[in-house]
Amino acid sequence: MGGPTPPDRHQVVAMLAGFGDRGPDQVGEVLDSLELTWLVAQVEQRYGVELELSDEVFAGMGTVTGAVDTLATALDRARGDG
Repeated sequence: MGGPTPPDRHQVVAMLAGFGDRGPDQVGEVLDSLELTWLVAQVEQRYGVELELSDEVFAGMGTVTGAVDTLATALDRARGDG
């Protein structure tokens, strides 16, 4: 078990900046569904896991802060740590 550390806020913002080819300073706190879909795909690719996120969990990722927290939990579960 174990594995790479889940992405922190800085890393999540950097991944989101890749959507639309923008700078990290152009990423807002509130995320739309396309940004979330992009982010989940990036995390799955980077960590080599498939995240199973319910609609309720996905809805909780509507902000950068929510995404960071949710991804940490989801990655732990996907890797069998939590």
